[in-house]
Amino acid sequence: MGTQTIAIVEDDRDLREMLSDFLGGQGFIIQTAPDGASFRTLLTDARPDLVILDIGLPDDHGYRILEWMRQGEGDILPTIIITGASTPRDRSAGLDLGADDYLCKPFDLGELLSRVRAVLRRAAPRPLPPSSPAPDELHIRFGPWLLKRDDRVLLHEPDGRQVELTAMEFDLLSVMVQRPHQVLSRDELLMLAHTRKAEPFDRAIDVRITRLRKKIEINPNHPGYIRTIRGTGYLFHPEGAV
Repeated sequence: MGTQTIAIVEDDRDLREMLSDFLGGQGFIIQTAPDGASFRTLLTDARPDLVILDIGLPDDHGYRILEWMRQGEGDILPTIIITGASTPRDRSAGLDLGADDYLCKPFDLGELLSRVRAVLRRAAPRPLPPSSPAPDELHIRFGPWLLKRDDRVLLHEPDGRQVELTAMEFDLLSVMVQRPHQVLSRDELLMLAHTRKAEPFDRAIDVRITRLRKKIEINPNHPGYIRTIRGTGYLFHPEGAV
């Protein structure tokens, strides 16, 4: 793998330069943008491997930028949001929009580096399996849903509606539907979906599960397909509510 590029979108000049110097010293190519407009222009010329995105920009909000990236890319670039927000609801909002991780200011540079490396590992292309799955494993039905693993599409078969999923949401659902009635821990889900070791931020998986439930469950507050096994993890029940 060649040298990876990180885009730092931060309006605080001192912090932007500190992050640039630190991560540049770790061997990354660094691009910087002081505001949302500059970052949007940057993306027209180059695609970084990872974005470090400040939420409170002078001309834009980081959440709107996440939504804009989703519209243009189909899925956002690997992104770590940095924010001064102190409540869990504020901090998790970016994850709900598809970001990979967050850090609250002020943060330790060593921790930032660990998060950067973890997100880049998750985003790295995965090797192809030794042989392609059988056709019946590529298209998996549960309830009114059809998961087309070859096209990475989830369809509501009665009306043909396609459900928008982020890359991580699709990977998690794909892992679970192939292992019905099997209890999977958070670590197992992440390893199976991303072929990586567990990271300190694995609890973010709960945010993705919540998003999935809102998209596929009749009643997300009483899920039938994706069930929580307290103290252990999650279990996929293809029959839905019983």
